[in-house]
Amino acid sequence: MNLSSWFSSNNIQQILYSVPALLIALSFHEFAHAYVSYKLGDDTAKNMGRLTVNPLAHLDFLGTICLILLRFGWAKPVGINPNKFKNRRSGMLLTALAGPAMNFLLALISGFLYFILKYMLFASSSSVAAMVFVNIVYYIFVYNAFLCVFNLIPLPPLDGSKVLASMLPQKLEYKFYQYEKYMYFALLILIFTGMISRIMSVLGGGLINFIWHFIINILG
Repeated sequence: MNLSSWFSSNNIQQILYSVPALLIALSFHEFAHAYVSYKLGDDTAKNMGRLTVNPLAHLDFLGTICLILLRFGWAKPVGINPNKFKNRRSGMLLTALAGPAMNFLLALISGFLYFILKYMLFASSSSVAAMVFVNIVYYIFVYNAFLCVFNLIPLPPLDGSKVLASMLPQKLEYKFYQYEKYMYFALLILIFTGMISRIMSVLGGGLINFIWHFIINILG
């Protein structure tokens, strides 16, 4: 890594905007899993101290380093005991969907807030603090939209794999979990070949455009 580029003003600005946005996106994502799981009868996450939006309860050591250096990281997965759900399959489905649903909701809220701040309130403002805040809100919007889509990819360990498994017939669900560990490699291949970037640019970008046009149609 080129240290001069790492300490450049542009890079420092990117960190200033992206790290808080990612902390919010990841923390609320994991909180949503924990909350829905708890409401459906599983107190595992609550007993582990994960029923909170405090980032310190959710951060993973390596994921945090990647968050700072690469501006993309991950949190510790929320512990879930499917046997505690009243209905195991629907419990897994709703708990898995909770994280991406939270990211979608945050993307929608921050998108509205960004539009209001940038185009209605701060249009003529030259305040540095105001512009920093607006940019952080924009990053919250973008990261939540991308995390929503990324986590719905039906490959382990992403939430989409649990959504898919819970919708399969019971025999196929069993087979899916039996070979789940081998499917991790499929995600790694997508990441290291750059295919995941292409998928996300299409799907993530599509969701961002959808939310943005939705906001403009309401507020524009």
